[in-house]
Amino acid sequence: MDDLLYGTHPVREGLRAKRRRPLELFVVRGSHERHAEILSLAQEQGVPVRQRERSDLDKLVGMPHHQGLVLRVEPFPYAELEDLLDGWRNSGKDAFFLVLDGVTDPHNFGALLRNAEGAGCHGVIVAKDRSCPVSGVVDKASAGALEHLKLCRVTNLSRALEQLKEAGVWVYGLADGGDASLFELDLSGHVALVVGSEGKGVRPNVARHCDALAAIPMQGQVSSLNASVAGGIALFEVVRQKRKTA
Repeated sequence: MDDLLYGTHPVREGLRAKRRRPLELFVVRGSHERHAEILSLAQEQGVPVRQRERSDLDKLVGMPHHQGLVLRVEPFPYAELEDLLDGWRNSGKDAFFLVLDGVTDPHNFGALLRNAEGAGCHGVIVAKDRSCPVSGVVDKASAGALEHLKLCRVTNLSRALEQLKEAGVWVYGLADGGDASLFELDLSGHVALVVGSEGKGVRPNVARHCDALAAIPMQGQVSSLNASVAGGIALFEVVRQKRKTA
């Protein structure tokens, strides 16, 4: 089944990216001047443009928050783990992966994907039975970053971590009361970060396959952070350390 992207940023990136073919663009009637850039991209790509009433677009996506733009695209193509590893090896850069264990909220999932793409990750790995599926909500929350990011679903997350380690990647899980402060670890080499679900965090079996568990030092009364916020902090600490040693 084809997917629907909606909102200015997801639709723009859906038209720009080469990940999946855009099939049809729906635009709210009378908005050509406001959406001139999007319409120009669609024309360049040869994507048919259909004008629709706002109420029709509301029904199409099931909500009114589409900014007058809906793009029908091919289903999202998940990557294999070997594709992610090959992409890293061919890049000539240090490995950088994000692994998500049980993140099921689409807004958190999308925000983490946006963080991962912005930080330059080679890909994101999730478990098939413990992750949020790709959807228009996820794509909108990622601000279109999903269209530029390799996403891999695996049957066994622990086994995937072992494969990363066999490839020379150090695996660090984020956890309250971890082995060390995130900011004290050396994250400048080949790194994969594991972020767990809100509430439960990284599962014990997955944690056992991490090389170390890292905690984000908290200064206030709240003991933990939102998963996407914690993931963003950790991802850009890796970026900071890599730039420092470059």
